Amino acid sequence: MSPAAAGAIGLPRHVAVIMDGNGRWAQRRALPRHLGHRAGAKAVRATVEGCARRGVEALTIFAFSSENWQRPQEEITRLMELFVESIDKEVDELHRNGIRVRFIGDLSRLRTGLAAKIAAAESRTAANQRMTLFIAVSYGGRWDIVEAARRLAARAVTGEIKPEAIDEALFADQLQLAGAPEPDLFIRTGGESRISNFLLWNLAYSELYFCDTLWPDFDDAALDAALRFYASRVRRFGLTDAQATR
Repeated sequence: MSPAAAGAIGLPRHVAVIMDGNGRWAQRRALPRHLGHRAGAKAVRATVEGCARRGVEALTIFAFSSENWQRPQEEITRLMELFVESIDKEVDELHRNGIRVRFIGDLSRLRTGLAAKIAAAESRTAANQRMTLFIAVSYGGRWDIVEAARRLAARAVTGEIKPEAIDEALFADQLQLAGAPEPDLFIRTGGESRISNFLLWNLAYSELYFCDTLWPDFDDAALDAALRFYASRVRRFGLTDAQATR
């Protein structure tokens, strides 16, 4: 949303979510961590459905960060298996509901089989327009910015662009979410109050909502609470209160 559109608003066009708390949810129930991730997958489905039903245009979920590669190998393996299973299970339903699926992140680090399933899911849903679901896998905000800078530097070296021509708009066009509206609302569950290297450029003017709810317990009522918080905000984009509320 541009500064010209600043002011009190209702529904966010784009919601971004860090789905935190799967492991703690499982631990509190004396369950293995991977069962927490499995329970979290159900919350993903409910949130996708809830956002689409309310008319949100885009939803970005942080499924696996670049830092998550440092987790125990067994947990990484379980997560990758769950990704494959979820794609196999959910893509048909997403397609029937008119939802476009896009994956963002350093997908070169994924196994060939998972990468192929990702490409197939993106291709199948590419024409859908009801909502776009961005799934961040092997993603880091700093990586995203560095990769954008490298691409622009390469173009400058070949003479395709001049360094002085690089502005915010050109830079944003090189990022993983190029072409999507900036996230209006950022949600993090699980009680932590940080953005953890997620969409560092894109969250510059997002409204930040933190809640204690562990991700597997994030239901329709929890989504409504986050949306009510957003609707209560006045988005200034550097303007004064008087300017923003005109």
